Amino acid sequence: MRRFFYSKLALSNMNKHRKTYIPYILSNIFIIAMFYMMHFISSNPGLKEMSGGEALITMLTLGNYVIGIFSVIFLFYTNSFLIKRRKKEFGLFNVLGMEKKHVAKVISIETFFASALSLLLGLTSGIVLSKLMFLLLSNILQFNIQFTYFISVLSIVYSVLLFSGIFILILLNNLRHIHLAKPIELLRGGQVGEKEPKTKWLLVVIGLITLGYGYYIALVTESPLTAMVKFFLAVVLVIIGTYALFTAGTIALLKLLRKNKKFYYQTKHFISVSGMIYRMKQNAAGLASICILSTMVLIMLSTTVSLYIGMEDSLEHRYPKEISVSAFDVSLEEAESIEKNIVDEADEHNVEMINPIHYRSVEFPMTQQGNSFSAHDPESQSFTDISIIEAMPLDEYNQLEKQSATLDDDEVLLYTFRGDPIEDTITIADQEFKIKDQLDDLTFDGMAVAMLTNRYFVIMKDENIINEISPKEDLSYYYGFDTEADSETEIALTLSLSQLLKEQSIEGYAEGKEEARESFYSLYGGLFFLGIFLGALFIMATVLIMYYKQISEGYDDKKRFEIMQNVGLSKEEIKKSIHGQVLIVFFMPLVGAVIHIAFAFKVITKLLALLNMTNVSLFVLWTVITVLVFAVFYAIVYLVTAREYYKIVS
Repeated sequence: MRRFFYSKLALSNMNKHRKTYIPYILSNIFIIAMFYMMHFISSNPGLKEMSGGEALITMLTLGNYVIGIFSVIFLFYTNSFLIKRRKKEFGLFNVLGMEKKHVAKVISIETFFASALSLLLGLTSGIVLSKLMFLLLSNILQFNIQFTYFISVLSIVYSVLLFSGIFILILLNNLRHIHLAKPIELLRGGQVGEKEPKTKWLLVVIGLITLGYGYYIALVTESPLTAMVKFFLAVVLVIIGTYALFTAGTIALLKLLRKNKKFYYQTKHFISVSGMIYRMKQNAAGLASICILSTMVLIMLSTTVSLYIGMEDSLEHRYPKEISVSAFDVSLEEAESIEKNIVDEADEHNVEMINPIHYRSVEFPMTQQGNSFSAHDPESQSFTDISIIEAMPLDEYNQLEKQSATLDDDEVLLYTFRGDPIEDTITIADQEFKIKDQLDDLTFDGMAVAMLTNRYFVIMKDENIINEISPKEDLSYYYGFDTEADSETEIALTLSLSQLLKEQSIEGYAEGKEEARESFYSLYGGLFFLGIFLGALFIMATVLIMYYKQISEGYDDKKRFEIMQNVGLSKEEIKKSIHGQVLIVFFMPLVGAVIHIAFAFKVITKLLALLNMTNVSLFVLWTVITVLVFAVFYAIVYLVTAREYYKIVS
């Protein structure tokens, strides 16, 4: 009978606190369903059969880890809102004669009910929706996947193990709070820590330095390879700076405003500044979390949508010719033989070659220091100072670009692709050359676009001069052409040319736009799917944190509302003052997120260049659209949650 008493009490408590429990359980269901679906899709055998399937599986598996890690952090965070509102109730149970072990039993039963319901409904939702998600992925990729639908026992086991573990850890943490707290502390509950917050100037300085340095990295980074290395450092610094400035910076600013007597001693400013100091103390971590989550949502959606919509542009950029052949370290005679074989193979497939181009050049990695390039040490651990020098004889350049340029032995033409501009002279392997002209454009192999390093195309007088600086004996050969053949014929010809190089033992490769299209859609479509998936997860988290913040503030402001009424302020004045505070605090994270994106914009475009996305105007457009749509959504969430807030306050 006693056991049923605790169960009934636990159910009664959950019903009484349904305003906080229902959103918590719904978020659990949502996260569990998403984890199951992501794990189910990433482990589906049909993905392994498609072109680019391994890369897609890797991305989706990464999504699993992101959801798992995020679930631990987010559920612990949201649970803190629940336990904060319940402390007074637990203290009352203590005073009425219930021992801490009895309170612990009630909490354990509540956790069991919430966890069991979350797992049951979460897994059911995941199983039901997993086929729909797979069809969505198939539609995004725009080709058929050999989809095998089944209820994944492995995905269920992983989901149950992960979230059972999280719920157990949350329970132990709650029990720890109850065990260590004194009954009087529990009774005070939400009133604990109502003293005025101290100004933590050291934290303010740390916040300014970390945020400033994170912004500095984002603004000065030019090389895509450097951007890839430093981006995550900048992200960590900005996150630290955001939390530090929301926690300490806002309080320091408000206290400085309070010291300004002309500003502070006005009715509207006096109430607002005083209220904001306490409001920021209690909600700084939540606001910083909303800011970071909003930034993640905006960046993730704007980049993945831009990549997906601009996929054809990226494909065109990566494959400037429909079909191309590259052969390394071949003599002039071998190059001519390869060209003849390419023409014969195209004739055999009834493919008309349109706008064919060919040239000979040689590329080699070098260590760059300013305008000086020296032989690269293969054992060196540094990657950011590696650049590719691609040297081309003048006669090859003239026939390729239909020019009639001339050069002396110590002169070169230079085209910079991904790299800092070089003026006047360039030193390669201890030989200095004058830069006769900086080229505005140059036709080159699309593989250069796919490489992460800086690349400098150097046009030299003849092959003899190239041989003096090149570690390779012969030049490489590139042949590319367009065609109006159908995709199946193009793919067949590309594969046939690859086989031809293999049969003749020529080191090289053949590639085609149509042959690579499926892999491109796997990568970009996979990123888009992941962006939608994780974007939805982070939006859900943002909404829930907003909701709990409003509920928490409602209970705190209810007492302040009564005090201000007692000192003579009208309800309208009080409501206007509190409404202004809530509005400022609520939209502060969105403003912070937009500022973060503005500073990160340059480095993000560098990273997108690594994925062949060079259409910056498209990215600008979708970033603006994403921000505007998210701002509207954010405002709607504010209006909905504000309604609950005013119900509590009133």
